[in-house]
Parts: sequence; C-alpha cells; structure tokens
Amino acid sequence: MPIGPLCLKIDSGQYVRYQIEGDLVGRRTTAPKLENHVKEARLNAGLSQQELADRTGLTRQAVNSIEAGRYLPNTAVSLQLARALDTTVERLFTLDAPTGVTPSVALPDGVRHGDRVVVGRVGARLVAHPVAAPATSDGFASADGVVVDDANIRLLVPAAQVEKTAFLVGCDPSLEMLATLVTRRARGSARLLWVPGSSKDAIDALANASAHIGGIHLREEASGEFNVPQATRALERSGGMLIAYADWEQGFVLRSGNPRKLSGADSLAGRGVRIVNREPGAGSRLLLDSMLSAACIDPARIAGYDHVVRSHMAVARAVAGGTADTGIAIRAVASALELDFLPLMHARFDLVIPATHLDHPAIDLLLEVLQAAALRAELGALPGYGTAETGAVRATVAV
Repeated sequence: MPIGPLCLKIDSGQYVRYQIEGDLVGRRTTAPKLENHVKEARLNAGLSQQELADRTGLTRQAVNSIEAGRYLPNTAVSLQLARALDTTVERLFTLDAPTGVTPSVALPDGVRHGDRVVVGRVGARLVAHPVAAPATSDGFASADGVVVDDANIRLLVPAAQVEKTAFLVGCDPSLEMLATLVTRRARGSARLLWVPGSSKDAIDALANASAHIGGIHLREEASGEFNVPQATRALERSGGMLIAYADWEQGFVLRSGNPRKLSGADSLAGRGVRIVNREPGAGSRLLLDSMLSAACIDPARIAGYDHVVRSHMAVARAVAGGTADTGIAIRAVASALELDFLPLMHARFDLVIPATHLDHPAIDLLLEVLQAAALRAELGALPGYGTAETGAVRATVAV
C-alpha cells in the first residue's frame, strides 16, 4: 500500500524527505547501483585498453573486466586509473539513484503538477527549474523529472546527474552555447544548465540559493558602470567573483526597412507606434525607462509599454510577427530573424559567482572555457558581440 513521506537522516544531520511508492516494505525500491565510467573516460582520452593498462601497471584483461563491471577495483587501482585518465575517482565511479523514490525539492513559483523540470543541488538543497527549450528550437528539451506535488518530483535521471549539475541564470541567449561547451568539456563529470531569466532574476536566484551563477547587464545611472556595484552588493555575504563574459550592442529591433522611421525615444510616443517591452528588472527595461525619463516622456504615452515578454529573442519574434513595431534587444537576435537594428549602446554582460560555489566541478570547467579560444570563436560569430575581456576577473568580493 502507498505510504506518506519518510524522513531519512544523513551524515550532516539534515533530513531528506522521500515519497515512497509501493508497499510498506518498499519492494519497488532498489539499492543504489555503482556506475562505471572508465570506458567512457578512456575513449575520451583516445587510449586503447592496452595503452591504459600500460599506464596503470594492469593487464589488458583487467582493464576489460573493470570496464565490463566484472571487477571492482580497490582504492589504489582506482587512483591509478584516475591519474592515467586525468580525472578523479569520483568521476570514474558514481552511484545511480535508487528507483521508486521522489526527492523533495525547492520548486519555483508557478510550477504545477505534471510540469517537466531540470534538477540540481545548490548548497544543501535540491532545486528544480522548469524545462526551457532553447529560444531558437521548436523541439522539446530533455527533463530530469516531473512534478508530483508542491514539494516533490519523480526523477527520470540518475541521482548522480543531479548532484553534478550547476545552474546559470541569465538573459543572454548565447549562454546556451556556453553551457554546451562546459558540459562537453566535462565528459560526464559535470553539467551546466542555462535557465533563461532577467538580470533581476539572476540576482534573486543567487540570493535565494536557486542558482550557482548569475548573468547580469545592469548599468548604474550615477557612475555609468556596468555590473560591478550590483555584483558587489549581491556577494557581500558570500564573497565571490564577477567574471567578464561579453559585451554586445543593445538597441531597437525594427521591422525590415524601418517603416515607422523610428530614430529614438522621442519617436516612440504617438504616431501609432507600438512597442514590446521586457519585464521589470530586466536590463532592457531599465534602459528604456532611463531613455523615457531623460526625454521627459510618460510611459503611459507609449503604446505597448505593458506588453511584456521575457527574453531578447521574444522581443525580436514580436517585431517579426507584427505584434510590435519595435522593442529593445541585442543585435544578434535581430540578425537571426533578419530584422533591422538601431544601436543605442554597448552593454556589458558579466557572470556573478558566489565563493560558496567555486569548488563545484561545473564552475571549474566554466572558468576554463571562458579562457578558451573555442568560446571566443563562437561568440565572435554572433553579430554585435565583443570578446576582448571574456574570462577576465572584473571584481572580487571578500567576506
């Protein structure tokens, strides 16, 4: 018969709640299974079984038995394998999730029963975010689990995958590329997932421990400086770093040929012009409000000011679809949809990383990728992107 939540005490003294499916003795629940990633690591390193055997002092037959799961190596052999494959024992051998259990997680507002989510551990708790397909994709993205109720999900992936996941919240659509490069470099040892959100969403996600990294483009009016004041405030309790990611052109996305002859904030009021806006707290919204204030234009005079979408690509799609004449986004999305673009400013987009997450394996790899030529090549291929400072430490905050 089904039974209710069961609290299990773990070594740290915390309690983890599980919803057990099945009868009282839990016959549908199995013990964790040890997963072996030696073959995957060997192939990624470009080694044959014999070459790995030579490097570790094992026989080829022993390597074959380890990869096939017939032989569980002792600590010394495991360390030799990890050294030869330039990885760690923890990455070579992981525990699969017990089946038939549904871990308790922190769910964002608005998530409902049956929703598909991705899951990761942020600090001491499991966190879920709704599955978001890439902005340019018409397909369904893969999910880690399905929401069961207001505090539980049914996992669809091994628990080891959840434990090695890091979340990056931000609005820059190129963050999907960054996450892909990091996950590819990890070779199964870590995973970085992009969660689309505004600069305010990113700062809030760091504050409430629902993300490991926040991407922001926020300009302080008084100094004109991007991101450093906001990152300093966000990191004042934890400490951490602000890492340069990219700069990009931000401006008005326009229909081809600019039929409304738009030229700036003054041209938005009247004349039947209709805009599409971003949500409060988004960098594009703050830029628009600043421009309207400088021009002494009441936002109530702007048709479409309350027509809000939640991404740069959504702004471009609204303009391309004819539901708006213009909106503020980055040049790259205008180019992607073959729209015109009126530049307004160069904006800096940076990554805020609390010190408490710097030892996460995905963040180790993120810092490597930010220095790699591959990322600069990818970003440099996007119209309006600059990468001169990519990977530089823009600020550090100590506690």
